Amino acid sequence: MISFVVPAHNEASFIEACIDSIHEACRALGLDHEVIVANDASTDATADLARAAGAHVVDVSLRHIAAVRNAGARVAHGDRLFFVDADSRVDVPLIRAAVDALDHGFVGGGAGVRFEEPVPWWALAVLKSVVAVMRMGRWAAGSFVFCTRAAFEAVGGFDESVYAGEEIYTSNRLKTQGRFIVLRETIATSARKVHGRTFGEMMKINAKLFWKGPRGLRDRANLDFWYRDRR
Repeated sequence: MISFVVPAHNEASFIEACIDSIHEACRALGLDHEVIVANDASTDATADLARAAGAHVVDVSLRHIAAVRNAGARVAHGDRLFFVDADSRVDVPLIRAAVDALDHGFVGGGAGVRFEEPVPWWALAVLKSVVAVMRMGRWAAGSFVFCTRAAFEAVGGFDESVYAGEEIYTSNRLKTQGRFIVLRETIATSARKVHGRTFGEMMKINAKLFWKGPRGLRDRANLDFWYRDRR
């Protein structure tokens, strides 16, 4: 069975579409699955909407994405774990490719990311560059990470010493357990992080992260882009 783990904080606008996309893809492929929503201190209708959509909801209050992902994984029953961001949607080609990779001996992987809504030209350029770097480094994007439970447990899950970029650390850890792949297929995700921002603002955010380096990922105060984002 596949366990889909969806971390969520105030995701009422997106959670139903995310869960529905998982159910639809798995039904089309005849896959036994469960959806676990790790509801992290939401103050909106995220939990109620997730339950109504057929997910098992685990309530936590952590405000730490790596820890929230791990909390969801701890209650999962499947021997394969798929981590999907709440503002993203999977489809049949993506899930088929991920399952096929695991069937052929890969221990885990990720996928490219795409926007399915209008965005400024520079946002598309930045996304294309980021996806290219992730592919070259064989790093999963946070929107979609999949692996075997055995490999996940062998590496201790997501690295809780960081508040962002945990998917990169986890990708490197999983590579120690076997073959790791970044699929050609992509996952659709929200462009909310670029809406209302200028190119200059995005460059300032990136420059700040670059200046602080890895140590900047270990302090949530540096990461408003992820933890106090516009919705």
